[in-house]
Formats: sequence, C-alpha cells, structure tokens
Amino acid sequence: MSRTLISSAILSEPGDFSLVLGGPLYQLWRRAHAAGPAMELVGRRVIGISLLAWLPLLVLTAVEGRAMGATVPVPFLYDLEVHARFLISVPLLLLAEVIAHQRIRPLVRHFVDAGIVTPAVVPGFRAAIDRALRLRNSVAIELLFAVAVFGFGWMLWKGLAGVTSSTWYASVGPAGKSLTLAGQWYGHVSTPIFQFLLLRWYFRLFVWFVFLRRVSRLDLSLTPTHPDRAGGLGFLASAPAAFAPVILAQSTFLAVFIAVRILFHDAALQAFQYEIAAFVVLQLLLVLGPLCVFSPALLALKRRGRREYGALATRYTQEFHQKWIGGAAPPGEPLVGSGDIQSLADLANSYEVVRSMRAVPFARDAVIQLAVPALIPFAPLLLTVVPADQILKSLLGMLL
Repeated sequence: MSRTLISSAILSEPGDFSLVLGGPLYQLWRRAHAAGPAMELVGRRVIGISLLAWLPLLVLTAVEGRAMGATVPVPFLYDLEVHARFLISVPLLLLAEVIAHQRIRPLVRHFVDAGIVTPAVVPGFRAAIDRALRLRNSVAIELLFAVAVFGFGWMLWKGLAGVTSSTWYASVGPAGKSLTLAGQWYGHVSTPIFQFLLLRWYFRLFVWFVFLRRVSRLDLSLTPTHPDRAGGLGFLASAPAAFAPVILAQSTFLAVFIAVRILFHDAALQAFQYEIAAFVVLQLLLVLGPLCVFSPALLALKRRGRREYGALATRYTQEFHQKWIGGAAPPGEPLVGSGDIQSLADLANSYEVVRSMRAVPFARDAVIQLAVPALIPFAPLLLTVVPADQILKSLLGMLL
C-alpha cells in the first residue's frame, strides 16, 4: 500500500512521465484537436500528416501531366520510394507515439511499485523525471529541428544530384536541371516532414537515455537472487518493443529504396549487405543502448551477491556435512523427510541465479523483438537472389 501511495504521489501530476506528451508540436496538435491528453485521435494525425506530405504531390504531378503515363520515365504513381515514405513510414512514426506512451509510462511507475525506488531515493527519482520532462518539452530543441529541416534541409537534399533524365519532380534540359512544382513541394515540405518526425524520435531516445542514466545512479534496491536474473530490472526488457514501429518505419523505406535499385537499376542485393547490417546494428544500439546504463550497478550487484551467497553457502554446506556426514545429527532424526536437503537444493538454486545474472536488464528475446521489424521488410528482397519457384521446389522436396 505504501509503495502504491508513493508511486501515485510521484506520477499523479498532469505531466506524468511520457516520452511523447510534450513539446510544441504536441501542444499544436492539442489545439488543433488532433491529439488527446493520452495521444488519442492518432487516426486524424496519420491522415492529416500523410496527406499533407503526399496528396499535394499527386495533385501537382497530375496538373503537370507527370502523375502517370509515358510523359517521363518515372511518373509519380510509379515512384515506390515516395509512397513507402509518406504512406507507410510516416504513419508508423505517428502510431509509435501511442505505443511508446502506453508502454513506457507503466515501466517508470514500476520502479516504485516494485520497491526498487525506496522512499529514501524518491527525491532523486522525482528529479530524474523532472529533468527528462523539461528536456522533452524543450521549445528550443524542436525549433532547432524545424529550422534545420525546413530551412536548410533542402540544401542537403540530393534530389537533383542523381537525376540524369526528367522525372516527376525534376526536369532535365539544355538549360540544366530544375525542380517541378511537385519537386518544390517534395523538397521543401514533404521530405522535411519525414525528417522532422524521425529527428524527434531520435531525440526521444536521447531523453529516455538521460532519464535512465540518472536513475541508474540512484541507490536502487536491487536483489541479486531476483528470478529475472537482472536484479529486479528485468521489467525494462519490455521497453525496446515500444520503439519497434520506429525501426519498422525506417527499415520499410530502406527496403523499398534497395528494391528500386535492384528492379530498375540492375543492382544486386549483395551490394547492400553491409548497409543492411549496419542499419540493424545501429538500431539495436540506439534502442538497447539506454538500458545498458544499468550495467555497472548490475555487475557490482552480481559480485556482491556471489560473495555474500558464496559465504552463506559455505557455512550451510559445512554444517550440513557435519550434521549428516560427520554424525552430528540428533539421535533418532530421520534423513528421509528432512528439510535440510531441500534447503540445500534451494540454496544451490539461489546461488545459480546469482551466478547467471546478466550485465544488462534484457535478454535475447528483446534483441529478437527489435531484429524482426528491422529485417522483415528485407525478406522479400531475397527473392531477387533465389527465385520463388526454386525455393518452393526445394521446400516441397524436403516435405515430400
């Protein structure tokens, strides 16, 4: 009951800890009735932002006669990269906000509910939350992102760099290369929208890292014999799944980007193997890295646990040996049915839990949960290496 009261006292304010309930864009969405207090109305945001980025491109290319047909080698409706970015990746980035809010907030509360944050360290825990919220709500950070992508991002955009013939967003003629009306919107509005949403997610991961880093420095009440083999911090292993849609949004766009190069530019999947591997490793580091701030505390807890439970095991086994092997057992006490042997087994199990403690509060399952959304969009590309009929024949041969 006391832990529940402490948790309620810490997290009962309107600004309950959340990675997404804050910042100028969130406040703008609230005023525009495109978001509720808990990131509701996600459908409005998905439709509104996606159409803002994609629909003008369709209208402008239709007006210019470049939406479909043979007017240019690559009409707008045939550009798979654009559709993947604005009709799949952008909605996923927006949907991820709801998932992250629903998953991360209870995890923060669990620090207190589980007794890991004791009353003595509540002020430090509250300070960690406050700092994370101030950073999350920073107007300067979001303004910097907006200025960077909308003000200067087009300077880094390589839309014209690789263009050798006219396309839906650019014209190539004797006078040189120039953007069409659709290309202007694409470079100055649509692409910056995607970049801004992605930058905000990277920033949120940084906020999550800052919060966990401050919490890891508190005098937490961790137990070396906790069955999660992470001192009681195993509940944090469910946090990475909150960021899976963010990874899926990026991997989907990257997979389509590679697919276009394979299908229309005679590239091979093997040519992108290092880029794919680097992408997967980078995403794992970005999402799982913040949890590694607890490694020093967990390693110290493991050393202390092995020392303390090793000493306890030494005393107990010595007494057990003296009693049942050395003949010190009281006359008439039966060996069969004695609780000493069960206690010895329980002690051995406890020591084994301590010995197998992990240095991080997550296991292989968490890695798999992130690797799947990072790799699954690339699976269809394997058909460009091994034909589907050959795979089917081999499969039938094994089964039949």
